[in-house]
Formats: sequence, structure tokens, C-alpha cells
Amino acid sequence: MNFPIASWRIAVLLLALAPFGFYLTAIVAAVRWFQRERARTLPDFAPPVSLLKPVRGADGSTYENFESFCKVDYPDFEILFCVNELSDPAVPLIHKLMQSFPQRQIRLFSDAPQLGSNRKVNNLALIAGEARHEILVQSDGDVRVGPNYLREVAAPFADSTVGVVSCFYRAIAAKNFGAEIEAVGAASDFFAGALVADWTEGVTFALGASVATTKSWLNKIGGYEGLANVLADDYEIGNRIYKAGGKVLLSREAVWTMYPAQGLKGFWEHQVRWARTVRIVRPASYFGLLFTQGLPWTLLAMSVAPTDTIAAAYLLAYFVVRLTMTWVVGVWGIKDEVLRRRIWLVPVRDLIYFAVWVAGFLSRRVWWGGTQFEVRNGEMVEIGSRETT
Repeated sequence: MNFPIASWRIAVLLLALAPFGFYLTAIVAAVRWFQRERARTLPDFAPPVSLLKPVRGADGSTYENFESFCKVDYPDFEILFCVNELSDPAVPLIHKLMQSFPQRQIRLFSDAPQLGSNRKVNNLALIAGEARHEILVQSDGDVRVGPNYLREVAAPFADSTVGVVSCFYRAIAAKNFGAEIEAVGAASDFFAGALVADWTEGVTFALGASVATTKSWLNKIGGYEGLANVLADDYEIGNRIYKAGGKVLLSREAVWTMYPAQGLKGFWEHQVRWARTVRIVRPASYFGLLFTQGLPWTLLAMSVAPTDTIAAAYLLAYFVVRLTMTWVVGVWGIKDEVLRRRIWLVPVRDLIYFAVWVAGFLSRRVWWGGTQFEVRNGEMVEIGSRETT
């Protein structure tokens, strides 16, 4: 039996296959990358390292996060904390850390000079200038690490052409819808894109949970001072060092990052900030994300499919290929326990993310730390706070 189909319907059905192609590519990229990295032997290279920790605020997991850095198995390192002001709730925890680990070299700084609108980068510039060692490893206060962390991120710098090493991150999420959706999205989607990039063009950016570089490479891009007004400082460090001729690598050593409970408004603002950040720094890639979103395309294909069988085939293909990619990348590869337990949230997250993706085009304004910024000519300009808007 023949079913004549309008050409525009055929076009929709063909375009709806694009996300499946991305999912299959991500599966191959993940298997290739993780098998290679798990078989690799680390070079015997463990030079002194300076850990840079710009922190703001504290919660129930903060001390355990800080403590994990003191427990790493590494011969020589220092930890430099920086807060905006000494009244920050993290300060008593840092003092407690100093008392609990007197054998560690821990220093605390505050009141960094205001170089630009990104206060985190202001703090990084201050403590990078105080760091004693060539290798610098930055991470936020909500990051937790394992004992092999420094050996894994420092060893690649035995090759002087390596400029940046950054880490995937696993989730420790509150039992909260927004927290779990964010965690599922990172492990099931964001990292898949990074692995595809690694395979097809090489990584040209850093993942922000943990970024390792050296003073020499940082100086080639103008130091942290040159990043003081950018929104995506982690992306920019990787991208600028890549453009300066440095290799940008992903580490097989994943860290953990906290996903706290949040209300609907906080969840939406956080997701939109991430989306607009990606759109601003990689506009072409951001538009291309349209063709990696399987569920919206599947629903559109089902609505124009000439038969129920074809419609059902698209839906089945979405669930099989999407969830297979999710498992391979996030569960088998990164070993994210939140994703393993909440894999059923992936279709829900895909629907929400389509709305977030659209919202990413609607403005160049973002909320960050209670302050609203607008990105103009690649730099953040403060335009208001919760109290004034």
C-alpha cells in the first residue's frame, strides 16, 4: 500500500533522525575514550602543586568537600583559599581544616582587588599570584575529590605542550526535583557533547569543576586578570590556551560536585544562565544543539508520520538510543550514581531543556549570585541586584 507524503513531511522525518545520529556518535566516542584512558599508564611525574579554592558561603557538605582535598595522596601541595570577605561562613570551616590537618600547607586570603565583574576570577588572580608552585589547579567550594585526584590531573603536564587538564564531575544531589534534573542533564547530555568534541575536533575548552594549568600557560593568555570580566572563565581558560598552542585534555579522574535543593525559580535561572553562557561563547554550536535534542524532534516526527507504525518506531528509537547513550556515557563511563538511580528522568529533562534552549536566545542577561549581569562585547556588566530590580 502506498502512502503519498508531502515533501515537507519527509524533510521533518529526516531531520528528526539527526539526534539519533548524535546519540550513536556519542556512544562510540565514549567507548573509545574511556577504554583508551582506562588502559593508559600515568607517567611518573608528581611536581609540587598549588590548589586554588575561591569559595563563597557554606552548607552541610562544605567541610567534607574541603577535607577531601587534604586527604589526597600526593607528595607536595598547598591549598590557597580566598573569600570575598572574612565574614564569609566558610571561614570558620577553613580554620577548622587548618587545625585538623596541621601537616598541610593551607593559607586563607580575602578582599581581592576588584579587577572586573567576575568576583571568582578576582579571587583567583589574587591567590594565583601568591601560589608557590608552577602547576595551578582551581576548583570551587562545592567540589569533592578522591585520593588519586592530584596525581591524575598533574601527571599530563610532564608533556610541556599540555596547557589545560579538566575533569568530568559526578553528582551528589539533594533529594529535590531541580537538583536531580540538573545532575541528570550534566551526566547524560553535557558530557556526551564533550566526548564527541574530543573525538571529532579535539577539546578546545575546559570543564569548570576542576581546571588545571600552569603559570607559564596562564601568563601566555594574560593571566586571570585577562578573564576578570568574562562570564565563562572556565571555558575561556581552555579556549584561550588552546588558541595559544596548548593541548586541552579531559582527565579520566572524575570529581564530585554538589547539587543543592532549589525552588522552581532558582532552577530556571541556573539553567538559563548555563544556556546563555554557552550561546554567548559558542553561538554556532549552541544553535547546533537543536539537532541533538531527540525528544522534541521525535514528538514532531510522530505528529507528521504517515502511519502509527512509523510514529511508534520513532518513539521506540528515541528511548532505546537515548537511554543507551545515557548509560554508556554517564553510568558506565563517568559512574554517576544519581544518573544510575534517576535515569527515568532523562525524557523529563529533555523536554525541560528544549524550553531552556529557546530561553537562551531571548536575552543576554543572566542572574549570578544574586546579581544580574548583561554580557556586552563578551564582557559582563552588572546591571542590578535582587534589592534593586
